[in-house]
Amino acid sequence: MAEIILHHYPPSPVAEKVRTALGLKQLAWHSVEENRLPDRPELFAMTGGYRRIPVMQIGSDIYCDTACILDELERRHPEPTLFPAGSAGLALAIARWSETQMFDLAVRISVASAMDKMPPAVVQDRARLYLGPDGDFQHELEQLPHTLAQFRAQLGWLESALAGGAPYLMGKHASLADLQLWTIIWFVRTRHPRAEEIFGEFPQLQAWIGRMEALGHGSATDMTTADALAAAASTEPTTERGSDPLDPQAIEPGMRVSIAPVTDSGDPTVNGEVLLVTRDRIALLRDDASCGRVVVHFPRVGYRVSPVAG
Repeated sequence: MAEIILHHYPPSPVAEKVRTALGLKQLAWHSVEENRLPDRPELFAMTGGYRRIPVMQIGSDIYCDTACILDELERRHPEPTLFPAGSAGLALAIARWSETQMFDLAVRISVASAMDKMPPAVVQDRARLYLGPDGDFQHELEQLPHTLAQFRAQLGWLESALAGGAPYLMGKHASLADLQLWTIIWFVRTRHPRAEEIFGEFPQLQAWIGRMEALGHGSATDMTTADALAAAASTEPTTERGSDPLDPQAIEPGMRVSIAPVTDSGDPTVNGEVLLVTRDRIALLRDDASCGRVVVHFPRVGYRVSPVAG
């Protein structure tokens, strides 16, 4: 089986979710540290310009967005599962709530709180990415008491969920719901100067934080961007062609499409030929002179797929 390569950078909260999933599953992986700003030529050659982090690479199959990455990790390495005791439906619902509403609060708190320590170019980039074309983290700093009040109330929900004595949100074992919420808690704890005070009133949550930290990140070995590119060039994709006759957009293999997030975040589109389409995923076949043939995978939820004329 081809080895797992994760393109990420240490301060990325979304990458922390995948790193902790690798720890939960006790997996070995190669760590490719990418730039914080989207000047990543080797990675862009493989993804077709997809600019978000993290990206998982297995040979010349490239997985974009943590939803797709975690789905593939679960498929390839089903034990320990991300959905213990039949918790898939509830865990996915909790994850969807937390990665939208609660993550939005965490972004506003974390970047606004730390922007005086961040390069201005990074602050400007994240404002466009997370807040839209009119995003302004100086305004978010002024609104921080309100945002913290919203965040604190939702921390109370988590405290209540853990009050029954179970070590994790779904019971005895960590799940996708824990990973998603860990992303948010980790983000605020590593950015806000008064994080200890924010979390101090929630003893059950603090105990859960200790358990999540103990999961670790698996076994990582450093890899260069050049070596990751060479790994893609020296392999062939393993994804098989597949169609979905019930697809509401009538997307079929062989069609050329563009894919971009549904939010107004300024992300570039990724173009390619559809190889696989399912209810949950779409995969595009692409060719690049520097890495050869690759297949780039995206989740359906959160992304707009548009046919390309010609």
